[in-house]
Amino acid sequence: MKTGGQLIVDALEANGTDRIFCVPGESYLAVLDALHDSKIRTIVCRQEGGAAMMADCQGRLTGKPGICFVTRGPGATNASAGIHIAMQDSIPVILFIGQVASHAKEREAFQEVDYKRFFGDIAKWVVEIDDAARIPEFVTRAFAVATSGRPGPVVISLPEDMLTSLVEAPAALPHTPVETRPGEAELDALETLLAKARRPFVILGGTRWDEEAVARMRTIAEAWSLPVGCSFRRQMLFDHLHPNYAGDVGIGINPKLATAIKQADVVLLIGGRMGEMPSSDYTLLKSPYPDQALVHVHADAGELGRVYRPTLAINASPAAFVEAFAKRKPSGSPVWADEAPKHHAAYLDWSTPPESGPGPVQMGPIMNYLEKVLPDDAILTNGAGNYATWVHRFHRFRRFATQGAPTSGSMGYGTPAAVAAKALHPDRTVIAFAGDGCFLMNGQEFATAVQYDLPIIVIVVNNGIYGTIRMHQERDYPGRVVATDLKNPDFAALARAYGGHGETVEKTADFAPAFERARASGKPAIVEIKLDPEAITPTRTMTQIRDKS
Repeated sequence: MKTGGQLIVDALEANGTDRIFCVPGESYLAVLDALHDSKIRTIVCRQEGGAAMMADCQGRLTGKPGICFVTRGPGATNASAGIHIAMQDSIPVILFIGQVASHAKEREAFQEVDYKRFFGDIAKWVVEIDDAARIPEFVTRAFAVATSGRPGPVVISLPEDMLTSLVEAPAALPHTPVETRPGEAELDALETLLAKARRPFVILGGTRWDEEAVARMRTIAEAWSLPVGCSFRRQMLFDHLHPNYAGDVGIGINPKLATAIKQADVVLLIGGRMGEMPSSDYTLLKSPYPDQALVHVHADAGELGRVYRPTLAINASPAAFVEAFAKRKPSGSPVWADEAPKHHAAYLDWSTPPESGPGPVQMGPIMNYLEKVLPDDAILTNGAGNYATWVHRFHRFRRFATQGAPTSGSMGYGTPAAVAAKALHPDRTVIAFAGDGCFLMNGQEFATAVQYDLPIIVIVVNNGIYGTIRMHQERDYPGRVVATDLKNPDFAALARAYGGHGETVEKTADFAPAFERARASGKPAIVEIKLDPEAITPTRTMTQIRDKS
């Protein structure tokens, strides 16, 4: 006989869970009690949104469900930000929520929420467990749902009395991973399309990749002389210094790359959905009927034909597809063999930072410095804002599992994601980029980094405004500024108040020594860069945007 709380922990252990992220609540005390005697590491966070984002980053970097526990009502609604990210980004996450006791349901009890209704549109599956004896069944099924087809978040509601009841239940067994593989006929059809092509292009995206699959994709690109781009915030899927890499396909795309994709005669889209952001509002690939012959490879049949009608649909995970197609070789030298080097040269030019700009701090030289000193396996995380352009455009990702950034464009992601990444890889350098507005949305998770001695470095690009919104405001309503100014704390002093290391950068030359002191401190650190608000993009000032010049 075991309590429901014990059965939850048993089921997590059976499915390979090694850590959870949580904000504690009295609604699931029975689970916390069971975790006391478990080998599962419990990381307590400061806000449920941050905890859910940590679980997302864990799932993003490993392909296995990140686990989060929160309490009912406000705890669950706070966590919804992370669940929305996981849903739009196809990340496996399981969120457990303490729920009111069964006798109090449907009475608008204290902090009562109908989670099936609340999470119904932003989660892959939502379930409430009423019978503790079914916990092994439901938890194992949650792992299967979160990881199969198009991965996504699962939400499990746990009535308080169910967690404390004693029941006899079968031991939980691990879930069985589900793989979808391409057929030989589909691979033959792809070869036929490539044989007729003159300007093919490959776009990598989505999830269900691993290090081996990324290596096989590199082999395919070399064998077939294919130019390869990575979808928005999926840049870790291809080595940026490989001669076949053409650039990132997303916001602020290189105009030469956009032209190349539009003029391609065959586009091979592997793993991604090619939604609004990577498709440049459905202009690179027109929806529903692309101008190019589209070969769409996706693990979820429901995504094939959902936005685009593909010429060839291949229902397979990226890993299974590249494993199969890597065995195929072109019959001779492809006619497009000289295209990839041209695209790569254009990428190298596009990704070289400018040396000058308005104000005493220049982000271009800072990015050049980071490119020289960061190891290839450094993990970079960020949320949303114009500051992120400096990472996406100018950092050259070299290895798989080095990027944690929400394709959904959520602010506040970088700091909690960095905490999760450092907990997962304590021996690797982890850098979080954040704007001043972005950092203060989940900056309290810096305290979590201090509590667990996780020496992340947070680079706060502080321009005193909500930069992206101000940019759009000045473009569409020039001179009519409202609701976009910010008065910020001293971020370096804030880091020290938390027990970390703090630095302030007010001119370009300050950055390198400040960064090295932060790294040498061995503590979680914040390096605040005071950036002139005129430096709103790498190539245009706020004044130019206002004047539409």
